[in-house]
Amino acid sequence: MDTTKIICCLALACILLASCVSYSNHPPPSQETTDVTATPWLAPTIRQMTPVRLLTQAPTPEQLATPQVALFDRRAVDVASLVGISGFPPGINPLTGLAVDDQSILQRRPVMVKVSNYPRSGRPHAGLSFADIVFEYYIGEEANRFLAVYYGQDCPKVGPIRSGRLVDAQLVNLYGGILVYGNADPKVDEVLEYELGKRAFAFNQTPCPPVCGKDTHSVTGVFANTAEMTRFAVAHGILNQQPDLRGMVFAKNFPQSDAYAIKIGVEYSQRNRGEWLYDPATGLYLRWIEDKGDKDNFVMIPLVDRLTGQQLAFANVIILFAEYIEYAPTLHQIDIWGNHDGQRALIFRDAVLIEGKWEVYQHNQPIRFYNIYGLPIALKPGNTWIVIAGLNSSFEETQPGQWELHFALP
Repeated sequence: MDTTKIICCLALACILLASCVSYSNHPPPSQETTDVTATPWLAPTIRQMTPVRLLTQAPTPEQLATPQVALFDRRAVDVASLVGISGFPPGINPLTGLAVDDQSILQRRPVMVKVSNYPRSGRPHAGLSFADIVFEYYIGEEANRFLAVYYGQDCPKVGPIRSGRLVDAQLVNLYGGILVYGNADPKVDEVLEYELGKRAFAFNQTPCPPVCGKDTHSVTGVFANTAEMTRFAVAHGILNQQPDLRGMVFAKNFPQSDAYAIKIGVEYSQRNRGEWLYDPATGLYLRWIEDKGDKDNFVMIPLVDRLTGQQLAFANVIILFAEYIEYAPTLHQIDIWGNHDGQRALIFRDAVLIEGKWEVYQHNQPIRFYNIYGLPIALKPGNTWIVIAGLNSSFEETQPGQWELHFALP
């Protein structure tokens, strides 16, 4: 551990002692994970910073029309309002910051399901609105795919399920999860089995009701039941103890930021585009997706969950920049575990953009987010959608409060 991290740990220890907070109430980590030390969350200069007023409601139309006006001091942090800074109270989902109806559901591993986005005829997807986190990343040939994380609640039907990718091994280990996927390239299967062991479940090895369907490449496809998947994993010898999921931080107060964000466009190619539009009525970002057309004439429609008929709505949208390693047009690795020093991260919540960094503290703990001063970025309590963009991807503000990401490798 370098000098900076040691100083940060000491600073955090002083703050926790002063507020009589400890890690003692946090459930022990899984026997399959290693012990962790206190998280170096706060920079030593935090005591010298003067707290400022945080917004407590959505920006007004007048504020959204003048996004150049700074909201508040980006260096300030309200420690008392952060949930997760020293672990989570019983019954609070560490992946959303929200209370669960039944605390026992948290005493297990997350179920993580691969979901197809192409062909378009397989849409709308099933069950994405039930997920705590959805990862989105490029898989080659202008296509992207999703990895949905189910922990605080189950979903009876998730899919259509598609094949696994190399990066899934890293992401599933970060959250101590169980992976459900379709058939994969033999080289990918080898990596998934090596890194995850019995926690990787291909659809042709998993009977119905956990995974039901006949063909992962068909429109009707294959779908997973997350509660049944948990029971199936336990029956097949998986240690289903709750993993250590500390790392994310949540706060209801608005974050420190000076940039508005009412629209986020993510474009992979001339035929692949997604958009998030901020809804002031709910305080959430609503997902739109291309239905037909091309780059110059996309037809965007609401992306709904086929189970509910409702448009996908997420509290947080995050764009991570990471290195893609291309072995073949449809075979990529993404460097997630190697990011110990921090890569660029863009966090969107409550109609604002926070510039920061993301890093992996250990291979078996969730991704963490920091602002430019090294302080934790607090997400809005609720679900989170995470886009993994290549390092050469461009990002710009095209109109006030409207942002565009154009994906590019590596």
